[in-house]
Amino acid sequence: MSVPSKVGFKKPQWLRKKLSNKAQADMEKLLDNAGLHTICQEAKCPNISECFAKKNATFMILGDLCTRRCQYCNVKTGNPNGYVNEKEVEQITISVQKLGLKFVVITSPARDDLKDGGANHFYEVTKSILNNTEDTQVEILIPDFQAKDESLQKVVDSGAVIIGHNVETVPSLYKVRKGATYERSLEVLRRIKELGGEKVKTKSALMVGLGETEEEMVQVFKDLINVGCKFLSIGQYLAPSGDYATVKEYVKPEQFERYKTLAMDLGFEFVHSTPYARSSYMAHEYLSNQKK
Repeated sequence: MSVPSKVGFKKPQWLRKKLSNKAQADMEKLLDNAGLHTICQEAKCPNISECFAKKNATFMILGDLCTRRCQYCNVKTGNPNGYVNEKEVEQITISVQKLGLKFVVITSPARDDLKDGGANHFYEVTKSILNNTEDTQVEILIPDFQAKDESLQKVVDSGAVIIGHNVETVPSLYKVRKGATYERSLEVLRRIKELGGEKVKTKSALMVGLGETEEEMVQVFKDLINVGCKFLSIGQYLAPSGDYATVKEYVKPEQFERYKTLAMDLGFEFVHSTPYARSSYMAHEYLSNQKK
């Protein structure tokens, strides 16, 4: 069991990440010129400077308004009223070409205002990238689509090599996930694996520092393995501001290593477990470094 570090205004040494404002500004200019959004910007990801310096970004399709209001996420909440920017398909494809990206991550806010939750748009964007680039792989990180089978089938058919859906936290803390349930998220991962078989790898992510116990975390590991999920990301929760769920603990690096060992021993093929790990951070490593 990890020992809580005192949570206050000062982060511990292992969470003081050096930022590159110039790299971030340069990448944001490129994205703004294309009229695109990234989850890196919207969620105030702590890895934004590092990733942007490497010209890596997770593109956020379907706008920057989420129909849910989770207590840990900085993405804006609102009602897009069914609007879908069809130009995103071409805009993202061109940006991928210009950047010479070989591994692309696509995600979106929850779009409960759309009948399919946005699944068809994921399909169109992914297919466009794959059809218009050489040797590029796509990972998609999806909302739960209300666990609708037709939506899950659509994203499975997109050609994405990894389909991620984040359980985010342990069941006892699910009050921070508005409009979601732990059981539904597990069902989404189970169905994607059933529909996609060996051609699709499934992936999930967990935040720590919200008050979870090691016993609860291990049970989630087991639940994910039971639904065929073999890729996992574990990272420290950092509140975007005082209006969000409170950080209860700064989990020490050695506990992240312990979580990785426990998860790998249970059967995961690759686990990225560090304080700054996020679901799409260094996403290309999952396929290249998975356990044989």
